[in-house]
Amino acid sequence: MDDKLVSPPGLAVGNAQKRSGPIGLYLFLLVVAAMVPSFLFSAVLLKRNNEAQERTVETLITGTARAIVQAVDREINAYSTTLRVLATNSALIRGDLGEFHRQVTNALAPSGSFAFVLDIDLMSILSTRRPFRDQTILKTNDVTTAERVFSRMGSIVVSDLVYGAISKDYVVNVLLGVPNTGLGPLALAFNRSARQFTPVLLVNRLPSGWNVALVDGKGKVIVASPGGGETGSDFAVSDLKPYLSSSVWGEVKVGSVKSYLVAQRSLLADWTVAVWAPSDVVSRPLANSMWSLIAGGLLLASAVMLIVYWLTLRITRSVRGLEADAKRLGAGQPVEARPFPVAEIETVSAALGDASRRRQAAESEVRFLMRELAHRSKNQMTVIAAMAKQTARGVESVPDFVTAFERRIFGLARSTDLLLAHGVAGIDLRELVISQIDPFCPVDGDRVLVEGPSLRLNAQAAQILGMAAHELATNAVKHGAFVNEGGQLAVTWQRVDNRAEFIWRETGVGDLPPQARRGFGTAVLENMVGRSLGAEVSRSSEGGTLIWRFLIPLTALDPAYAHDLDTVEGEGDGLGDGDK
Repeated sequence: MDDKLVSPPGLAVGNAQKRSGPIGLYLFLLVVAAMVPSFLFSAVLLKRNNEAQERTVETLITGTARAIVQAVDREINAYSTTLRVLATNSALIRGDLGEFHRQVTNALAPSGSFAFVLDIDLMSILSTRRPFRDQTILKTNDVTTAERVFSRMGSIVVSDLVYGAISKDYVVNVLLGVPNTGLGPLALAFNRSARQFTPVLLVNRLPSGWNVALVDGKGKVIVASPGGGETGSDFAVSDLKPYLSSSVWGEVKVGSVKSYLVAQRSLLADWTVAVWAPSDVVSRPLANSMWSLIAGGLLLASAVMLIVYWLTLRITRSVRGLEADAKRLGAGQPVEARPFPVAEIETVSAALGDASRRRQAAESEVRFLMRELAHRSKNQMTVIAAMAKQTARGVESVPDFVTAFERRIFGLARSTDLLLAHGVAGIDLRELVISQIDPFCPVDGDRVLVEGPSLRLNAQAAQILGMAAHELATNAVKHGAFVNEGGQLAVTWQRVDNRAEFIWRETGVGDLPPQARRGFGTAVLENMVGRSLGAEVSRSSEGGTLIWRFLIPLTALDPAYAHDLDTVEGEGDGLGDGDK
């Protein structure tokens, strides 16, 4: 392989570390990923809501302008009706101006309006603003409107804003031509101060920041809301005609300020109602909403960041705790599960604690097995040495010694195999008995019965009972149930209080030899089973039946019981292995 293609281990680790980041960074990115789309969506919703509000305000302002025009027209209609009534006055028809002056003055006193009369020469021959005896004949200042009324006899004519020669104030006139009077054709007129239209103009309350003005046909302000213009001044928008044909507002510059304007034309006069507001007033709700959104977003983001910081601290501390536990686990130190605020981390901690307990248990078991192996090796050597001595004392020749010694070694080996296979879990008694009997006579036949409840043995008890079963099986082949075809063996056990009763019963054994000697078999059965396991051992025979009975404390058989087998007693007791 080309060395250039192989990356150094350190470089790979370094690259992996560069790709990693603190958990706080990922929490922050998660918050950003969740909040930014929300804010953008909220901004879009606010914009659409503001557009809907603008349409609502536009409709409201257009309706308000139309309502103001209708209120102005109602005022003009009222004046027109009054003029038509006055035109039928008998004093005026007779040309009795004094009586007419008296009647009209009394009638108009509560309204604050005044009347005057023009003759065909456009001279003011009567005005209710002065007493009749103080009348001064002057030519009207509103020649254009006066000429129109005399050319349209019987029709109502409304003037533009006029500066009154007598009132010395800005007024508007409503005139009606009266053709047949005792003084010839006359023009009967109402004269009203422009400022008296202010209540009409403000009959509908406008939203904050909006202005309204009543403008005559020459572009002069008749009356306006505060800040909308002074009476008699030129209106800020010189030409309102382009805005009269639309039912919605239009963009216009009022002075140097970009504004939205709605204009409505009177049906009875050459007057226009203009309602307008700077564009920033219209867009202010959106701006306020956006600033509120930004301020709220900053507060929310700050609160979320604090929460993220707090969570980061808690998670980081938990992870560092796991790191410390993992290091202790790697060093072989005990690790206990600890409570953590995050359930998943607590689960990992519990798993580490369980792994630590398992490791400690495994290490303890390994140490125990090592000690047990060393101890058992010594014991095995002791047992084998005792077996060799006892076997040698019970035979007459070397071949007999070898055969007997091999059988006992193999029986001990089978017990050892079971011990290694099951370890600290314990060896099943049934399996142990079968392993020792089966080489002499198959247990699955009709001649052997092995029966009893499940009972597990510790290593010491298994080794001792295995050797005992081997000796008994060997004797059954030599002198007992397995000598004749009709012999049978029944091995049974049961629990009696706190002891186990183990019975070896052979039937059809014939005449049994006398117990003249004590060999290795007797040592195993009486000394090792009796003394090492604390058992009561008894032997009885009658009528071709041999019974060995063992009462063993359950504590000596329990796999948790670790009593050591030190030595095999009775090495010099004397008899060979042929005793029954």
